[in-house]
Amino acid sequence: MTDAASAPLPTLGAAMPARMLERYRDWLIDSQRDLEIQDFVKAEVLNGDWKPLAAHIKKQLSGHQGRLGIHGPFWGFTIYTADPDVRDVVKKRMMQGLDACEEIGATQMVVHSPFTTWDHNNFDNKPGSMEDAVGRVHATLDEAVKRAEEIGVTLVIENIEDVDPRWRVLLAESFESERVRVSIDTGHAHYAHGSTGAPPVDYYVVAAGNMLEHVHLQDADGYADRHWVMGEGTIRWASVFRALSQLTSNPRLILELRDHMRIFDAADYLVKAGLAR
Repeated sequence: MTDAASAPLPTLGAAMPARMLERYRDWLIDSQRDLEIQDFVKAEVLNGDWKPLAAHIKKQLSGHQGRLGIHGPFWGFTIYTADPDVRDVVKKRMMQGLDACEEIGATQMVVHSPFTTWDHNNFDNKPGSMEDAVGRVHATLDEAVKRAEEIGVTLVIENIEDVDPRWRVLLAESFESERVRVSIDTGHAHYAHGSTGAPPVDYYVVAAGNMLEHVHLQDADGYADRHWVMGEGTIRWASVFRALSQLTSNPRLILELRDHMRIFDAADYLVKAGLAR
């Protein structure tokens, strides 16, 4: 996506649990859309026998040639935990997620950013805090990054509470690995803009630049994490896609809705607006 006037419109993908694959299979395969499987966020799935789930996913995706990823685990922890015992659990979860990627042929795993509003207001209050935080993330993720490099999976760090959109970029760059890149969640960015003084969503795209390889598309009101269909919130979609059109990194554009039954509604909105296909 380099010349907005001449480049083809980007193709939308979607995030969903495996139980929704049958419903959207034809839509995914007909245009070979990118897909993100979201079952592997749960500890009970990762700690259990998930091989039948993986087999179901592979069966449903026979003929699918779009890019496949998963949302990695995140519930109950942060990747820059200072507690070494908790860190061991987080390391385990990251490796379990990568095991699932390898089994189903996924090439991307979403990881949640550790940065909070508290960090934004306090890193400058204590010299060295940012460096300490990055060091703790490396202590947690270095082994996972090495494994990701071995199996061809890219870890994409998604903004959650991030006020400064540059922090995740600097964190990703600190690994000096092609297998660590950046993700943007439009609703999270819009929440940060509306509630914590962060810049608008398109600024997150510009700040990420070609480190951006994944986008969660959801609409919101700037107050909460809504995961609404496009058009139900207040995100300025034209500005977001205009910023995306300047990139050459070809990020996966993943519709991530709370109501998985409305993926077609969200896609139709962006298609009718002339922003995607």
